[in-house]
Amino acid sequence: MTKTIRLTAAQAMFRWLAAQMTEDGERFIEGVWAIFGHGNVAGIGEALHGMGDALPTWRGQNEQTMAHAAIAYAKTRRRRKAMAVTSSIGPGATNMVTAAALAHINRLPVLFIPGDVFANRRPDPVLQQIEDFEDGTVSVTDCFRPVSRYFDRIVRAEHLLTALPRALQVMTDPANCGPVTLAFCQDVQAEAYDWPEDFFAPKTWRIRRPEPDPREVDDVVAALKAASNPVIVAGGGVLYSGAEADLLAFARTHNIPIVETQAGKGAVDWKERLNFGSPGVTGSDCGNRVAANADLVLGVGTRFQDFTTGSWTAFANPERRLVSINLAGYDAAKHGAIPLVADAKVALARISEGLGSHRFADPDFSARDAWFALSDKALAAPLGESPNFLPSDAQVIGAVLRQAGENTVAMCAAGTMPGALQVLWRSAASGYHMEYGYSCMGYEVAGAFGIKLAAPEKEVICFVGDGSYMMANSELATAVMMRVPFTIVLTDNRGYGCINRLQQECGGDAFNNMYKDCNVDAQPEIDFVAHAAAMGAHAVKAAGIGNLETELVAARARNIPTVIVIDTEAETGAGIGGAWWDVAVPEVGSTEKLRQARTRYEANAALQRIN
Repeated sequence: MTKTIRLTAAQAMFRWLAAQMTEDGERFIEGVWAIFGHGNVAGIGEALHGMGDALPTWRGQNEQTMAHAAIAYAKTRRRRKAMAVTSSIGPGATNMVTAAALAHINRLPVLFIPGDVFANRRPDPVLQQIEDFEDGTVSVTDCFRPVSRYFDRIVRAEHLLTALPRALQVMTDPANCGPVTLAFCQDVQAEAYDWPEDFFAPKTWRIRRPEPDPREVDDVVAALKAASNPVIVAGGGVLYSGAEADLLAFARTHNIPIVETQAGKGAVDWKERLNFGSPGVTGSDCGNRVAANADLVLGVGTRFQDFTTGSWTAFANPERRLVSINLAGYDAAKHGAIPLVADAKVALARISEGLGSHRFADPDFSARDAWFALSDKALAAPLGESPNFLPSDAQVIGAVLRQAGENTVAMCAAGTMPGALQVLWRSAASGYHMEYGYSCMGYEVAGAFGIKLAAPEKEVICFVGDGSYMMANSELATAVMMRVPFTIVLTDNRGYGCINRLQQECGGDAFNNMYKDCNVDAQPEIDFVAHAAAMGAHAVKAAGIGNLETELVAARARNIPTVIVIDTEAETGAGIGGAWWDVAVPEVGSTEKLRQARTRYEANAALQRIN
């Protein structure tokens, strides 16, 4: 007779999660972020309290940002570990939908456990319940369906017997990895059930390395042998596969230049001669040159997002062919690519075996040298700073680079800095963390917190603009309470400088982006130092680039976050590099500036090649 144990559904959920292990013998779900409300405080709250250190609980300040911290943790741990996030029903749940979308786009595992309505429907409608006038089965948590890789609503306790294993299968499947939502009806959380004891036996989840189809390998090898000027586009899949050394060995063996996407940056040390930087909209000059000349583009773990491809104008060689190595067949077959569905590490080995001693001619290393000479000038400290001088974002990046070490991780998500960092940041191996799949303003502070939790040995430096900081900064207080140190470099250009430049490049007038162009009666004078200090962080205003460098060094001695505010100019951006980006310009308008922008748009759109 099967032995059973009587537990509530919520108690069973967390006991089971605590027994799910990685191949390294650690919990796969490291812990649970929680903000309690009437949809989860009684059932889930009681269960988590009973778990103690067996499955830690952390209290966040905002449901979205605590989920961002969980996502950054999973990204830093290369999807080998993850976290869970729970909220009440109603606004607590919908606050997490943005984070779920971010995780979905970036193929990152996080377990969302929003509270839900009563399955028995006796008290309907409960506080915060969304009612569908035509469908009685709909709840607010249905918002999670399009942004979850797996969705389930727990309306009976025994549903967990199948729902939980399915959830972990998705989160540990390299091809299907992403967020999982288990919407947990609040009455069901508290219901008792006789669970089989063996349901809670520890289980080890292995991350697969799918082998490629030999016929697809042959196709790729033949395409490479027929090429003269290939280029490798290294995406985030290289990091998730742990294939950094394999990629470098492959490139060196066959003498193929590498360019890195936002997600793939840091796979290869910047000093490597074959690393030509980044391609596309935020590309280096030398990276875009090898991309334009390439007659074969070998994508490794990338989905070829429009920034990478310059909206499909960067790979301009009319003879070029596209090869895509990806675990997801959906991504591998995009844009008429020759697909190779497999793990990156395994795929590179099989292709290299097929190529044998085949080597390509040297790329134009002089273009690479010229690029770094040019970027040296952009990164250099200004000479003779005056009190009224406003540095560029490039000069701020230069200051951080001069003080960075081999263990420094630069991170960001939205605004000017992602483009400037991709072009200019000289990343050591694993020294870069960019959320640019969703480019979510407000990810930065919470993301830096999550990175430091995942890699406490790293120096984490968060670049954030005043706009993103204003959107979401509250997890700074959580980091202070938990004594998790990282450094925030807050660049204040008094508005949304990045989108203001784009607005004008597209023929528009400056409008509603910079504070000076907004419909306000008074220009804000926001004291970011006082704000950060009020949450317990060490906060200081840097008096120029030299003082910024001094404060960066001083921050290393603290056990709490440091916020360094520096005023910057809003007009320049990276200042160098880049390529066209397809942002639709109005066909008709009243100004000559707009007509010229439309003419430029049509000329560039004519160069697009999508297959």
